[in-house]
Amino acid sequence: MAAQRAAWVDTVWELDFTETEPLDSRIEEGITEDGLDAFTQLYKYLYSFASEDYGTTENIWTLFAENNLSHKALVAVLYHFVQVAQNKKSNVQQRLYGLHAAGLYFLLLEIPGSVANQVFHQVMFDKCLQSLGKTWPQESELTRKRKKDHAKRSQAEARRNKKGRPTRKENFDMDEIFEEEEDQEEEIYFSARDLLQIREAIFLLLKNFLRLLPKFSLKEKPLCVLNCMQIFVELTSFEPAVREFEFSGTMNINQAKYVPELAYHGLFLLCSPLHGAEDKTLRRIFCRLLNVILMLQGEEGSRHTAHSITSQAISARNHGIQFISFIVDELKEVIFPVLRILLQHICAKVPDKSDYRTYAAEALMKLLNKLPCTEYAHFIAWLYRYSHNTKISYRVFALDVALALLDLPERKPDSSLTGEHQKLLKHKFLVQDMVFGRCSDKAPTVRSKALSSFAYCLEMKAATTLDSIQELLQGTSGHTLLDTNNYPESLITHTEVPSNHPLKTLPTFKTIELTRDGDTTVFDGKEIMDMLRLRAGDEKTNVRKSALQVFMSILKHNVIPCTPEDLSTLQDRCRDPAVSVRKQAIQSITELLLTQHTNVMIQKAWLTGVIPVVIDSENSVQEKALDCLDQLLLQHIKHYSKFRHEDQNQTLAWDLLALVTAENQELSRYLNKAFYIWSQKEKFSSTFINNVMSHVGTEHAASAWMLLAKVAGSSPKLDYSKIIESWDNVSRQQIPSTDSAGHMLCVIGHVAKHLPRNTQGRLIDDIQCWLKELKCPLEVISPAVEALQKLCHAYTDAPEAAQELLNQVCGDLVTVCERYISSIVLKEDGAEQLQEDLLVRHLFTLGETAQLCPAKVEKRIFLLVQSILACPVNVDQLCSPPDGEELPVSQPLSQIRGSAMPSVVRAHAFITLGKLCLQHEDLAKKCVAALARELEVSEDVAIRNNVVIVMCDLCVRYTTMVDRYIPNISICLKDSNPFIRKQTLILLTNLLQEEFVKWKESLFFRFVSSLVDPNTDIARFGEFCLVHLLLKRNPVMFSQHFIECIFHFNGYEKHEKYNKFPQTEREKNLFSLKGKDNKGKRMQIYRFLLEHFTDEQRFNITSKISLNILACFVDGILPLDMEANGLLSDTFEILSCKEIKLSAMRAKPDEDIQPDEDEMAMANAVMQAAQKKLISQVQKKNFIENIIPIITSLKSLLEQNRIPALRDLMNYLREVMQDYRNEIKDFFAVDKQLAAELEYDMKKYEEQLAREREREEGQIEVTNVLNTIQESPSSDTAVPPNGQNNNAHSPVAGRRPSLSGSPACPAPFGFTTPRAGILKQQLFRPRQMSLSTLAILNSAKKAMEASNKQRSRSVGGRPHSPSPASTADSKQVSLCSLNQQSTGANVSLVGRAISTPDQTVDNLTFGAGVSYISLTHTPASAEEKKGSQDQQKDVLCLMSPDKPGPLPRQWKVESPSKRKSSPVPSLRRSQRKAPLKPAN
Repeated sequence: MAAQRAAWVDTVWELDFTETEPLDSRIEEGITEDGLDAFTQLYKYLYSFASEDYGTTENIWTLFAENNLSHKALVAVLYHFVQVAQNKKSNVQQRLYGLHAAGLYFLLLEIPGSVANQVFHQVMFDKCLQSLGKTWPQESELTRKRKKDHAKRSQAEARRNKKGRPTRKENFDMDEIFEEEEDQEEEIYFSARDLLQIREAIFLLLKNFLRLLPKFSLKEKPLCVLNCMQIFVELTSFEPAVREFEFSGTMNINQAKYVPELAYHGLFLLCSPLHGAEDKTLRRIFCRLLNVILMLQGEEGSRHTAHSITSQAISARNHGIQFISFIVDELKEVIFPVLRILLQHICAKVPDKSDYRTYAAEALMKLLNKLPCTEYAHFIAWLYRYSHNTKISYRVFALDVALALLDLPERKPDSSLTGEHQKLLKHKFLVQDMVFGRCSDKAPTVRSKALSSFAYCLEMKAATTLDSIQELLQGTSGHTLLDTNNYPESLITHTEVPSNHPLKTLPTFKTIELTRDGDTTVFDGKEIMDMLRLRAGDEKTNVRKSALQVFMSILKHNVIPCTPEDLSTLQDRCRDPAVSVRKQAIQSITELLLTQHTNVMIQKAWLTGVIPVVIDSENSVQEKALDCLDQLLLQHIKHYSKFRHEDQNQTLAWDLLALVTAENQELSRYLNKAFYIWSQKEKFSSTFINNVMSHVGTEHAASAWMLLAKVAGSSPKLDYSKIIESWDNVSRQQIPSTDSAGHMLCVIGHVAKHLPRNTQGRLIDDIQCWLKELKCPLEVISPAVEALQKLCHAYTDAPEAAQELLNQVCGDLVTVCERYISSIVLKEDGAEQLQEDLLVRHLFTLGETAQLCPAKVEKRIFLLVQSILACPVNVDQLCSPPDGEELPVSQPLSQIRGSAMPSVVRAHAFITLGKLCLQHEDLAKKCVAALARELEVSEDVAIRNNVVIVMCDLCVRYTTMVDRYIPNISICLKDSNPFIRKQTLILLTNLLQEEFVKWKESLFFRFVSSLVDPNTDIARFGEFCLVHLLLKRNPVMFSQHFIECIFHFNGYEKHEKYNKFPQTEREKNLFSLKGKDNKGKRMQIYRFLLEHFTDEQRFNITSKISLNILACFVDGILPLDMEANGLLSDTFEILSCKEIKLSAMRAKPDEDIQPDEDEMAMANAVMQAAQKKLISQVQKKNFIENIIPIITSLKSLLEQNRIPALRDLMNYLREVMQDYRNEIKDFFAVDKQLAAELEYDMKKYEEQLAREREREEGQIEVTNVLNTIQESPSSDTAVPPNGQNNNAHSPVAGRRPSLSGSPACPAPFGFTTPRAGILKQQLFRPRQMSLSTLAILNSAKKAMEASNKQRSRSVGGRPHSPSPASTADSKQVSLCSLNQQSTGANVSLVGRAISTPDQTVDNLTFGAGVSYISLTHTPASAEEKKGSQDQQKDVLCLMSPDKPGPLPRQWKVESPSKRKSSPVPSLRRSQRKAPLKPAN
């Protein structure tokens, strides 16, 4: 050191340790020849002067001076080693030297007298601090390697393209290339041992620095404090801590094990007053720890980004939260304002990602728990305002915070808080206001999050949370949301402290102010459930999914009683369009059933909701349903010997199976699909089969046989002997069980081929005899015949032999049935001996067996069945067949005069006839017309239902034959019985799906009319059939028929092309939707069709409507009469509705997209805007070229013919002008006169609408006031100043008795007529007032109200006392405001014109036909003037509205210059209305 040149040392100090020459290499080698020994020896020597333990009395600075040593030279040499160590290319030894050198410098500062000897230099201090971070190797080798490869590729491309075009990377940064070439010269690699050595040196340096901090004040060195904070915060994530460490203010740094532990202790030491103001230091520390808590990565001053969360980041976050908690415990009240700022910034800067929000909310909860009740309540109030912020991510995070706070125990009430703040301490506020209050947020993301959070609250075990929810859902008194305006401004504190050192790079860390208008909402239990049902049908998938979770939780915990409406909501969502919602619905209703397994209502809802989903088109949903069915139905079926009623799972499984068997048999076909899928997976083991078989002879017999019937087809491992034995028992019963017998026969049919031959033959005989005796119930006949067929095929080897056997077996049954029916029909007394049930069984058996042996069915059987079907009324009374044709003599209903058969028998006979027709085409030809006519004349529901089924089956078999009778079938869509309407809808949908029927003639319009069916279930089912079944097969179906829909539903038949298909008057009346009363239904149909148009179809339909409807009236093809009014009215309303607008034009910007945070969302928003602009230009061109000319021409025609549809046309124009506000000038650029006229007309139309609205409001207001006057007469009497009561002659009091016996006058203005005759005329002879009359009255009313208000004159406060005679004979009509408040003032008023301003120009009124000159001012009334002068002061006289107003007096005033220069305008020009110019 002594040998070091003084010039070099002086240069280092003069240049402030920046740009200097390196240390002489010889001196450097001399210092480092023994490695670190020189540094350690010097450290030990200097440490004795710094440590108080050694008790040395020597002064190091004196020793320096005595030995002619310069401490500046020592610092300069230390700087050299520190500077070299921070170079990226420095090796391990150089880095170790640098770290030890920095430690020596800190030790020098620690020695007393260092300040006096000016050892401290800010740059040197910062360099040594930075050694803690810069000496640790950064993982940048891969980055350098990628850059190096990139540079090589660029150079190679440049060489290849030397003679060609220049490369795109021509301007590659050459500095980077040179830098990489330098890096290439010497690659630095560090082994694990090297890294360990560097880590230990950093650890030692950090301990040295922490020993310095309590002794060396940085109060006057704020930049050094900031650098310390930055380094310490970076070191908090230096390495993961294997074990947790504790924070303590008296920590012994020698016992520390981890770098982060020391770093946090350093931050704590910086909080000491020794280094500056606590408040400022804490705010800066918290500002830097904010990113540690939020786990954000990024350089200081740059934008921090959220990446995948690592365990090291989580560990650093946890230590940061512990450190802040420790600081709060140490500093108490001092830190509370700064902590609240930190909490606010956590809320404001948390990344909008689920994981980050969860961790941030947890951190917020832990830190908020450190606050006392007052500070806690203030922050909750701020958080509530934050939860109403316009930014969606803020509202979502507020819900995460509310959920996290619910995990804390509820705070006890604090007497120091006000009542409003007391509420904020309770969980009730978090649940009801913070969570549930957001369930109706306008943003779908927030609604979904709020609902899922509310569901989570329901799952919590905390009693306070459940009580809050129960109070919310069951309370009838309601609950009021917090009013944020009640909180004083003191809640928003300003803790920003001014600093003398401006910090340009430090982000602002101060209180976040939030303001919001208060809102008050009252919750009611019923309304809440209605809201949840609404959310379950929300347009957004996630909202519906979350709503289902809430429903399930509410019902699962019995918070409110389970209702059919709630279960219906869960059940309906099992068929939701979204896959995730269907899965959630299945999961929710299954969980609900498992918690309330004995609730039959839930069991039925589960069956109806889940079982049909096994045929879902989405495999994952189908699998979900199958898993739930397997879990509840199959897995808990054990051997009967192990069955226990206490086992809820077993009991539930058999209860569900019993419901399917007994009450929900229509679900059986869905179960067939489920069992088929399970059989493909070989799910039914022999153990399962044996377990089911064990229940056959028990109380579960019916359900067990149902299961066996489903399983037997795929599992031959059955105990055949037990099946045969059970059948023998059933066949011997007089009245066998319907359920068991049917399923048993199905099982026999499935296992027929596995049975021994002799058993097969015996069963054939048994079943045949059983059917001949007709002991079996009606429901079992079909399974018995089917089993018989399978046994016959199993008994024989060849198909021909099987058919012969069937002809023999079934032929005998046909003969038995024929013999019985003949005994009833052909004998005279047969009808008297009729047994209805027995005849029905014979008919049904005949139909079933005849299909298996058509050769054995003779013509005699046809005639027998036809005779039963003979109509019970006279043929002469029957309607003629369609198209007015005569039925041939061979028709059944015209051959037989009548029949005494009951309706039930006839209904079954139709089914039997249909089965016979399926096998005999000739019979079908004879019967189909009679069947069609039966639909018209029959009054029995069962008969009409069966005939519809038969005709639709025949349509499949004989399509051409039945096609002409499809209109007869479609008439049943308007049947009086809802069951038949739905049945017809199902059958026609099946025929249309399979294309047996086409959309011909009126079928489409009749089918679509089901959308407005009075039964909502049928209407919804019609929507489902049209959209999900039929529209998918024919996507242009709606657009093809739309124009004709308008003509058809208005009953307009004057067009040469549309609505020309044949219809009878009865059909027209049934499907008619014309007239004003049905306009709502028509618009409902139109909107539904338009809603399912593609954008291309919407674009085209607008042009088609203009050309095919509107242009026909403009061109005179169609007459413009009142019959056309409804058609035009519908047309304009269709053009005005939002459904006809293109989706890109009517779509609002997605509320969930935040372009400032999501680049992809920003790109989508830009694309959407560009698409909208392009479509708008195309649409504008089409509008200008095709629609505007037609609309303007039609407007003139409607005005000339006085057609009411003009109002709808004006509505359409108004809608167009709103949509194309900026393009209006382009629309009318060719004809500016037309534009001016339209603008004028639109302005007048708007004024008319405003007047009508005002009139309606006035009617309501006056009616309410009159009712109030009648109910409380005493309140309307005013006392004059002299103290005498004048109520007998008050205008209001005088009017009240007149109205007591008649309804209140609905006029919008307060006209009082003292004469009874006029009153009677007003009340009982209402007349329609024209718009001009209304304008006059409205102007007068406003003028008088303004005048009264100006003078503060009350209606009842005038001291006049007219006599009854003078009141009766008076012809005055007074206009007064009934809402004026009485002031008792009596201000004299000098007579003046109404247009003369009184003190202000606000009361100016220029109204035609309005005068303030009363009738009493004429000479004839001079005598009365003296007695009633006060009474006449505020009387306003109006001319009769029935008479035309006088023409205004013309003033012959003319400008001389204008007379000379301006030509006389033409008469036509002068009479044209000039457009009104806007005021601005």
